[in-house]
Amino acid sequence: MYPETEPYDHGMLEVGDGQLVYWEVCGNPDGKPAVVVHGGPGSGAGPSWRRFFDPAQYKVVLFDQRGCGRSTPDAAGAEVDLSTNTTWHLVADMEKLREHLGIEKWLLLGASWGATLGFAYAEQHPGSVSEIVLFSVTNTTAREVEWVTRDMGRVFPEEWARFRDGVPASERDGNLALAYSRLLHDPDPAVREKAARDWCDWEDTHIATHPAYKPDPRYQDPVFRLRFARLVTHYWGHAAWIEDGALLRDAGKLAGIPGVLIHGRLDLSSPADIPWKMAQAWPDAELHLVEDGGHGTGTDLVLQALDRFAN
Repeated sequence: MYPETEPYDHGMLEVGDGQLVYWEVCGNPDGKPAVVVHGGPGSGAGPSWRRFFDPAQYKVVLFDQRGCGRSTPDAAGAEVDLSTNTTWHLVADMEKLREHLGIEKWLLLGASWGATLGFAYAEQHPGSVSEIVLFSVTNTTAREVEWVTRDMGRVFPEEWARFRDGVPASERDGNLALAYSRLLHDPDPAVREKAARDWCDWEDTHIATHPAYKPDPRYQDPVFRLRFARLVTHYWGHAAWIEDGALLRDAGKLAGIPGVLIHGRLDLSSPADIPWKMAQAWPDAELHLVEDGGHGTGTDLVLQALDRFAN
């Protein structure tokens, strides 16, 4: 990856609903514009994202999605209302940020949840996108949420039983993401903390399907843990407010936009049929399946794609 770089500009964009979105720009002010769509939801755009880009070639925009990172209000706060934090609010925020920075078109780089949001944004605003590079590809459909919160219990039965038993018995056969979301909004801080820990323990389990996997150190931070768990369960519990199958149905809107999709064959909690189907429906997409890769792998292919698009 490229050396560490520091932003040369940053700010807080007022996007409505009392929300301020943190943004920063690094690299070459006259370079090719690109935007990072981070995962989670709730992970924030950490500095490691900058290192995917050649700083001499790219003008890189990073932003923290509503409620996370340096954006405010912080979703970790028990009193914070998440009703105006949805996929479509985030899509509007991205377009508002592009206009605020005076960028005509930008390349999208995203991963995991960032792939879902990247697809949603690009299908709504194809004229704003020059190229797309996505890895660990998801669509956040109701079926995908069911797969990761319930079916992955067949791979990790003991760990999943603990995860399931973290919610009241009356809710164990229903939508587990929504059940956890309710616990994460409980007035008792001890209930919220236990739910956040139980959720993040499962997050650290269902992606542990390849030998190179290491636990995520961010889950050791109780504030990050609560913020992340509240946002993920809020989004997953509602299948990201995206009409079922809409991202795949509308993938034809991306025609003419070059794209690269990278996915690990061993990324079992985000099965490879998701990027495969998107690549079938999007005529300008290349799909690369990394045979021994899990969630988050394929960095070398991401770098190759970004270097190619820079030129």
